[in-house]
Amino acid sequence: MNDLERRSIDTIRFLSVDMVEAARSGHPGLPLGAAPMAYALWDRVLRHHPRDPSWPNRDRFILSAGHGSALLYALLHLTGYDLPIEELRRFRQWGSRTPGHPEAELTRGVEVTTGPLGQGFAMGVGMAIAERFLAQRYNREGFPVVDHATYALCSDGDLMEGISSEAASLAGHLQLGKLVYLYDSNDVSLEGPTSWSFSEDVGRRFESYGWAADRVEDGNDVEAITAAIRRARADERRPHLIEVRTHLGFGSPKQDSREAHGSPLGAEAVRATKARLGWPLEPTFLVPPEVREHLGRAVERGAREVAAWEVLRSEYRRQHPELADEFDRVLRGELPPGWESHVPGFPTGPTELATREASSQVLNALARVLPNLIGGSADLAPSTNTLLSGEPSFSGGTVGRNLHFGVREHAMGAALNGMAMHGGLLPYGATFLVFADYERPAIRIASIMRAHALFLFTHDSIGVGEDGPTHQPIEQLWSLRAIPGVTLLRPADANETAAAWKVAVGRAGPVLMVLSRQKLPVLDPGGDAIAEGVPRGGYLLRGASSRPDVILLATGSEVHLALSTAAELERRNVAVRVVSMPSVELFREQPEEYRRRVLPEGVPCLAIEAGATLGWWPWVGPRGDVLGIDRFGASAPGPVLFEKFHFTVPDVVERAMRLVGRAAASGTSPART
Repeated sequence: MNDLERRSIDTIRFLSVDMVEAARSGHPGLPLGAAPMAYALWDRVLRHHPRDPSWPNRDRFILSAGHGSALLYALLHLTGYDLPIEELRRFRQWGSRTPGHPEAELTRGVEVTTGPLGQGFAMGVGMAIAERFLAQRYNREGFPVVDHATYALCSDGDLMEGISSEAASLAGHLQLGKLVYLYDSNDVSLEGPTSWSFSEDVGRRFESYGWAADRVEDGNDVEAITAAIRRARADERRPHLIEVRTHLGFGSPKQDSREAHGSPLGAEAVRATKARLGWPLEPTFLVPPEVREHLGRAVERGAREVAAWEVLRSEYRRQHPELADEFDRVLRGELPPGWESHVPGFPTGPTELATREASSQVLNALARVLPNLIGGSADLAPSTNTLLSGEPSFSGGTVGRNLHFGVREHAMGAALNGMAMHGGLLPYGATFLVFADYERPAIRIASIMRAHALFLFTHDSIGVGEDGPTHQPIEQLWSLRAIPGVTLLRPADANETAAAWKVAVGRAGPVLMVLSRQKLPVLDPGGDAIAEGVPRGGYLLRGASSRPDVILLATGSEVHLALSTAAELERRNVAVRVVSMPSVELFREQPEEYRRRVLPEGVPCLAIEAGATLGWWPWVGPRGDVLGIDRFGASAPGPVLFEKFHFTVPDVVERAMRLVGRAAASGTSPART
């Protein structure tokens, strides 16, 4: 390492320190210790183009230890990304592009949103899956149009999180050889020394997963780090973990102590650190001209890489025009013309169909026209009905569209995010609704990033039956609806399921599909009510188009209970309206005029859903009521449970009539106004 490289590393360090000091908050310890490995990767190995951050064949870099965001912002600024020094000065401030943890939708060059430890680690696995799948589908002899690596920088904390174990086990099993992780091993965590809680042999653990493990003893030895990265890239049979022994807060009076982790060093310690490393105290945010020129050459290198790739792609297009058209389309995230016409419809009749079964038919129909649709389940494909018929599995030896995530819901969710953020794929993953709790952190990150990933959940209610309360979701529906930016769809039958799939494929951001295990009648597909109503979230399914006496508002399997109840109420000369609301989020987006037309003010409303009630009360209002379940379920056959929890026609009739009676007694009955 020459003097210019040393000054470049120190520039990265002290831009990071100055950011944290200016903000009076942040994490200076990681950038001080990890700057040499970041430099080795970004200056010597990483293929990227700062002026074209979305270049499809770039190497991906993930800062899984997202608390060290100042390090990433320094790298982006110095290598020529659109992140001016003014943004570094506004680190962690309102409206800046340098938030406390990296956000992909906010800062060009940030691949994924990280911060919750382990998420970036697992998303990198998804990115490596995406690269291998796209390479298998689109590369041809002499035309490696997809050929890049995925790198991450992770911390002790990342490797403690359970999601990293799940993801590492999967990556080793799949032999994702273009996956290279730099492990910032410094023996310090937020509470104190990692020896208090973390004493395993990390290298041997990863070797047992099927990874290759390497180790660099001196975190300032750029040559050794570079050599380790290049060894990893030369071996594409296994993912690689490179443990780099570093010092948290290197060079500062707080080196190797928890005080260097999550707080500014303070003015006195900053002066001492700069003096020890031979860095000027003033000005702050110093970038020596020779360093700016040196690290800025990433723009020239990137331009040459992109130009060579464009020449390759041009000849690829000439020799494989149809494949090139498809490749360009999936990279742009566009859907093929007429794709919706391939979604099947379902006739009414004596045959009942669980919505998970209908979903399987739709999924397989879509797979025939969406070549980038890929996914699987957390070891539950026979139960979630998510296998793609006739497609091979994705494994270490083959590359197919059926992914087998194993019993790893959390890693599955994050891997979906990585695939979606990589670009070129429409990924889905499935498990039981009650196990959404294992995926929740990944779903939340998906929503923050607006990642177009599809999360499928079956076994959606007490209809699960004998498996009992551990497998019967109660609070899950509303807890998932509470995540900002999520679209949750709980269709009532096969035809609503088909319409819901059209929404899921075409809508930006994460979409959650909630499906039944029990069989359900098929609603009449005649007319446009379902096709037009499902995309609006809620719609009039049956009953009075004029002002009714009572509204029955339901989702999923409970819509059929509402329809049966409506028939009984009509026999009692009660004007009733049944509203199906497969998606609260979509309905909330509709104009107020439409919402008032579907749910007129002043009409008593009874919401019916076999789950927690808390989210329905604002919709039914003070004159309304909610039939739900605010306790855990029980082990018994599904029909028995619905009866015991009062999801029967007589029970619903009684509650609806109470609402009608109260409205009449108060003089607000629609029939009397």
